[in-house]
Amino acid sequence: MNLDRFIADRRPSWDELETLLGAAKGRPERIGAERMRRLGALYRGAAADLATARRRFPAEPTVQALEDLVGRAHTVVYGAAVRRESAVEFLVHGYWRRVRERPALLAIAALLLFAPTLAAGIWAWQDPGTAGALLPSTSEAAGRPRPEGSSLGLTTGERTSMSAGIFTNNIRVTFAAVAGGITFGLLTAAVLMFNGVLIGVVSGVGVAAGHGSVLVELIVPHGVLELSCIVVAGAAGLRMGWALVDPGRRPRGQALATEARAAMELVLGTAVWLVVAGITEGVVTPLGIGVGPAVAVGFGLGAAYWLLVWRLGGPKPVTAGPGASP
Repeated sequence: MNLDRFIADRRPSWDELETLLGAAKGRPERIGAERMRRLGALYRGAAADLATARRRFPAEPTVQALEDLVGRAHTVVYGAAVRRESAVEFLVHGYWRRVRERPALLAIAALLLFAPTLAAGIWAWQDPGTAGALLPSTSEAAGRPRPEGSSLGLTTGERTSMSAGIFTNNIRVTFAAVAGGITFGLLTAAVLMFNGVLIGVVSGVGVAAGHGSVLVELIVPHGVLELSCIVVAGAAGLRMGWALVDPGRRPRGQALATEARAAMELVLGTAVWLVVAGITEGVVTPLGIGVGPAVAVGFGLGAAYWLLVWRLGGPKPVTAGPGASP
């Protein structure tokens, strides 16, 4: 069964359930005994549809719309709000499910960030004089030629300033990428692309000046994880933007509210990993551990993050309610 056929077959039942929920207005006794029984049957059918959609079409917006419908119906049918996840459950599974449930948007966010990084890096490496004008003040040292006989080419103060500036910028970009979703995702895309250009320019100019190994030691240990967080934040912003562009069967405001909740969950979970990146920067970067260990630490953290996405981000089992079988 493909997605279009699934939606076409089940949409009449979803629409009927939506109509009954609207008539009940949170109190099932408003619609009478007969329609209350019909409401319960439609709810159980929608819960089964949600289980099917999660299994067969996990990355489609239909899953989010069904989750919203089933959650609201559960509240009306059983007379109590849907149980919210505990903080532990959210950190163990809920956050990772949020990251994993929209792989297409993750891919788009990664492309918006890394394609400008690559293009700007090549340009800055070939024309460092012109590109150097775009360097932020905290990264100007990356463009100065390496002093003869210097092992790193940067003083301790310059290393600290550059590293802290990059980390602070990445935190700012992470939150701006999410907030930009309210502009139909346009600001999110602009933030990702601009930051990609900035990273590319710093890297290209630094390599041209002979600071390639310095940049690896300064950026890679915490940077792989930070850039992963930026991609996730960008995907969160794009979720909000797409809800405005194509809300599907939901009213645009409702679609935005649903995706905004998901985006805020992504922000909260990602903030924990930004702290991990910050601790790594504060502990590892000042040590000057060398290129090999820096690469091992940075890509090890990045691999651990995405492995957790894969292992802990599987679909959540559907509970149709007391006495019901989906």
